[in-house]
Order: sequence, then structure tokens, then C-alpha cells
Amino acid sequence: MVTSDLLSSNLIELIDILHKFDESDLEVFSRISTIVSGALKNNKTVFWCGNGGSAAESSHLATELIGRFKTDRPPLSSISLNADTSALTCIANDFGYSEIFSRQLNGIGKSGDVLIALSTSGNSENINNVIRMANEMEIISIAFLGKGGGKAKSLAKYSIIVNSNNTARIQETHLLLGHSICEFIERDYGYA
Repeated sequence: MVTSDLLSSNLIELIDILHKFDESDLEVFSRISTIVSGALKNNKTVFWCGNGGSAAESSHLATELIGRFKTDRPPLSSISLNADTSALTCIANDFGYSEIFSRQLNGIGKSGDVLIALSTSGNSENINNVIRMANEMEIISIAFLGKGGGKAKSLAKYSIIVNSNNTARIQETHLLLGHSICEFIERDYGYA
């Protein structure tokens, strides 16, 4: 397979996945975007988390809000629960890897905040635990998922499930969803 054929194949697969988004997915996305923007307007915090590539996306998306996305504007309260390696290693060592996100959220989250968890499978114990913690603390739980949604789809208050089993395509779609939320927020704030 030549390089251009590989890229063409990947693009076709991604386009096919994006075409599978239906009206109900768009309605959930609209609701999620409005919730996140409203929380930020009420001085709440958006927390992000994920494992592996989803961890990198979580950090990336958190900085789009605390820094800037498309426009210069005041920072918005946004934290990646993946960012503090000392907290991650301490919690993993002392309490177990399954608690790395939930323990942080329990310590710094407040009612009315928002959690956005990214998981390609929806079956990671640390992701499901942080969603449970968010629900207990009256933090709005949102999950970007794939591969049918796994256990997380029944735990999160809102979820969008990418209709794919390909981890790379799921993560690419999650990034598109996150960027679209950031763009909505900047428009909603009147900065775009």
C-alpha cells in the first residue's frame, strides 16, 4: 500500500464515521455545549480526563479553554486531571490506578462543575469511577465514547458515542467534538 492510499483510506473511514452522526447526536452535542458554557459563565470549572491518547486530548482541550482557542479572551476555568504527574503517581501508588481521577475530582470539584471524560471503550475503571464520583458530587458528567460506549454510557449523564471500533478514528472524532465545544463557548461568550 502506498502512503497516499493509506491516507485516503483513513480519510474515507473518518468521513464515514462522521456521516453516521444523526439528529439525536447533534441534539446531545447542542445540550452539552450549552451546559458547559453555562457552567463557565457561573464560575464553575470544566474537568477533563482520559487514558493514553485520550489523556493527551484531555490536556489539549483543557488548555483550549484556559488559554485560547480561536480568539484572545479571558481564561476560562478548565483543568485536565491528567496534568499533575505527582498527583497521578501518588494516588496510583497509595490508592490504586482506578482512583487517579476520582480522588482528584473529590478533592477539588464542586457541585455544578462539569466533567468531560474521554474513553474509546467506556470500560476503563478509572474513567467509570470518576463519572460515579461526579454524579455523587452533583458535577455534570459527560462522556465522549466509542466501541458501543461500554459501562460509561449508562453512568454519564450525557454521552456521545462515536460509531466505530477503531481507536484512532474515535480519538480523532473526540478531538473534533472538544474543539467544537470550545468554538461554541467562544461564540456564546461573544468573542468570535
